Amino acid sequence: MDSFIQLSNFPKIAPYAKLFEQGMLVTVLLSLFTVMIGFVLALVLALMRLSNFRPLRFLGLDRDGHQREGGVLAVISRFNPLSFLATAYVEILRSTPVIVQIFIIYYGVFTLVELPSFQLFGFIKFDRFFPGVVALGMNSGAYLCEIMRSGIQSIDGGQTEAARSLGLSQVQNLRYIILPQALKNILPAIANEFVVIIKESAITYTIGVQDIMSAVNAVKGATFIIIEPLLVATAIYFCLCFPTSKLIAYFERRMSRGDKR
Repeated sequence: MDSFIQLSNFPKIAPYAKLFEQGMLVTVLLSLFTVMIGFVLALVLALMRLSNFRPLRFLGLDRDGHQREGGVLAVISRFNPLSFLATAYVEILRSTPVIVQIFIIYYGVFTLVELPSFQLFGFIKFDRFFPGVVALGMNSGAYLCEIMRSGIQSIDGGQTEAARSLGLSQVQNLRYIILPQALKNILPAIANEFVVIIKESAITYTIGVQDIMSAVNAVKGATFIIIEPLLVATAIYFCLCFPTSKLIAYFERRMSRGDKR
């Protein structure tokens, strides 16, 4: 196996161009579905973390109905199970390697669930693609949750008070006032997460997803060439990520320009 670059090796990998094209399509689809799943999951987690659900609130009151200033009962009364579960999820997912999460989802969860073995577009194995999307989506949701939470918290609390004075419910306030403004503020961060996922999706080839790195592995096995396929993969990732990053930066400047007027 060659360990240095040889220009004569590039024609040898040219017959496998179709594999790289398919891998690029898989990578883009993987990233799109991951961000969509991560966004929905992040919204749920952010609302859970910002909730004020305290089922044991009554334990914080003394016999006269006054709020206890301290003690075990006062601490228990402030316990929010929704916020606790969401925080635990975010911290665990952000503190463990992505590859470990992918292996747990694929070998642990989806060995118990039998997925259909059809192929999308004639070459994408659904029973490999779907676990990869789920694993990456769960990981992305943990990171997007903090972005979503900060975006919601950035909205002035006075707008919530104004919504209440107009008779809007909490759901209506969230849907029509808070979320539209929060999404505008965090849209660049969500778009940047898409670029990050394009690069991180390379790890899914370890469970058989036919992405760009899977094409590299196939070429290496057939030709015993490794450096040149890696350079091709690098060029493809660059062509996907660099223009996307510049496009995001452009729209971010346009949006910030509108806020200054």
